[in-house]
Amino acid sequence: MSRGNLLYAQSGGVTAVINATACAVIQACRRKKIGVFAARNGILGALREELFDLAGLDAASIAALRHTPGGAFGSCRFKLKSLEADRAHYERLIAVLRAHDIRYFLYNGGNDSADTSLKITQIAQALGYPLNVIGVPKTVDNDLPVTDSCPGFGSVAKYTAVSVLEASLDVASMHESSTKVFVMEVMGRHAGWIAAAAGLAGKRADEPPQVILFPEVPFDEAAFLAKVRATVERVGWCTVVVSEGLKNADGKFLAEAGTTDAFGHTQLGGVGPMIAQLVKSKLGYKYHWAVPDYLQRSARHIASKVDAEQAYAVGKAAVEYALAGRSGVMPVIRRTSSTPFKWKLEAAPLTAIANVEKKLPRNFINTDGFGITPAARRYFEPLIRGEDAPPYDQISGLPMYAKFKPKLAKKKLPAYALADK
Repeated sequence: MSRGNLLYAQSGGVTAVINATACAVIQACRRKKIGVFAARNGILGALREELFDLAGLDAASIAALRHTPGGAFGSCRFKLKSLEADRAHYERLIAVLRAHDIRYFLYNGGNDSADTSLKITQIAQALGYPLNVIGVPKTVDNDLPVTDSCPGFGSVAKYTAVSVLEASLDVASMHESSTKVFVMEVMGRHAGWIAAAAGLAGKRADEPPQVILFPEVPFDEAAFLAKVRATVERVGWCTVVVSEGLKNADGKFLAEAGTTDAFGHTQLGGVGPMIAQLVKSKLGYKYHWAVPDYLQRSARHIASKVDAEQAYAVGKAAVEYALAGRSGVMPVIRRTSSTPFKWKLEAAPLTAIANVEKKLPRNFINTDGFGITPAARRYFEPLIRGEDAPPYDQISGLPMYAKFKPKLAKKKLPAYALADK
């Protein structure tokens, strides 16, 4: 019987290192002499039978993925519903996999992707199709359970801490006659991992960021304003980092836009300028604010070496797990030592990961709720260590990222209209 082929797909918001995982998957498949496809735009491409046949890619292009940000094959935000509600989609997916003799499916994403992987595992079993499904971890939010950290997080944490450090030097230079308060909004809908990582920028009292606003701590306007005022009076200026998911005492997002994304998550945006305007209206300080948005998750030029190594490792392990006959699992990172930093990979069941969100531990937040603790610093620091810079073009001065156009495999099934299903 044929060993079959492997299908890899990317899902959700991409990261600075998700293509390192893709690189590992493709290289591992070639070493094992397994045919490998990539779905165009995640699960959407799988349903539409839009599969890139990667057999023709040259080794140099594949290697270049290792240091290229974004999602090389396209990603999506598309959540499959329950097996009962979305059975037609699942049956179509199995039909596509069967048509191309795909026996291994790797889905690279976060919480919702783990849920999708679990459901595909179940429907394949129900339909009697031999398929090994592996969830591959990825999310800048760092909110997957079980794993010590999520590939993609270490790099966004490094970008955030460096940006806060550098911007604060600018504010410190100008505060005498200009900006007194700088506000930076970072990603993190329900978990404050990225906001907390900003705390690495300073190690001693009064070093920036002097104020961090976490989703896990209800926003107290009076306490916040008092903290900012006291900092400016003592230091001369203040840097504030705020998570996009900041909530009030009633649990409502301060920046709720009233809409949801394709996964059903509340659309957020604008809490940074909101906090900055509050400072202006209540305290009268001149301010500046910034929202790095996509910049924080695409900054491959300042990626963490540890993060890049872990992203590659989970891709390699995912292929090994699949070919060994495992299914319904995810390679997760287990820290075995913080000093010196050591880690290894283990297989964890998707049932323990799907739809479970890991919040920032309370012992990572200091007593006043505006900063991080030594325990948090011990956790974060190893994850941002080392640099893994991409190669630079000596003429243009720009990074040399992968540029290729893989060919789509010939379709074997009738067209499938997602809107009609």
